[in-house]
Amino acid sequence: MHSPFVEGKDMLKEVLVVEGKMDVVAVRKAIDADCIVTGGFSLGRRALADIEAAYKRRGIIILTDPDSAGERIRRFLAKRFPEAGHAFIPKEEATAKGDIGVEQASPDSIRRALAKVRTCTIAPREVFTSRDLILAGLSGGEDASRRRARLGARLGVGWANARTFCKRLNSYGVTREEFEAALTSLEDGNETAAVRNAEDGAETAAVRNDEPKAAAKGGAL
Repeated sequence: MHSPFVEGKDMLKEVLVVEGKMDVVAVRKAIDADCIVTGGFSLGRRALADIEAAYKRRGIIILTDPDSAGERIRRFLAKRFPEAGHAFIPKEEATAKGDIGVEQASPDSIRRALAKVRTCTIAPREVFTSRDLILAGLSGGEDASRRRARLGARLGVGWANARTFCKRLNSYGVTREEFEAALTSLEDGNETAAVRNAEDGAETAAVRNDEPKAAAKGGAL
């Protein structure tokens, strides 16, 4: 993880990429940030050109909605901009009245997500394997999904199925020491109220079987 904040200021160094205009409103309640709006799935030439210019000039952080539509946009942008930063808000912290989106997140949730920005490595390491997840109770057990959600909130990699979670651990540069420390803290219940709330939100979202409402933010890629 690296700090995306300007030293001594409540300001973001990189340009933040979000899906909608209301996401920008929510972000600016939390922090001073320059933002680019993708328009959901639309991602027209102008938006891509703006993102590319920001990527080359200052760097970008991708903060999409914590649903399948947002993950699809994130994957598309990650392939095009491989050195982009990634921030994740747990789904429960970005849900209100059945609507899922960054715009629903509180300033504290947004700041916590940005404090845990991860950057994909161009050549992913093979530090973690499926066996590591099984041994840690993160795959193959009844409680595995909940544990991935809670650990993902701690490590700043978000919730994902076991295969994608393992890939993120390797791609986002999570160290063995970070992993073990987060796992130990999880087992010991050693957590602040803020982290506990974030994890509980991620946990609830992980076990909920709901469909994201993607149509409101744009057309197809």
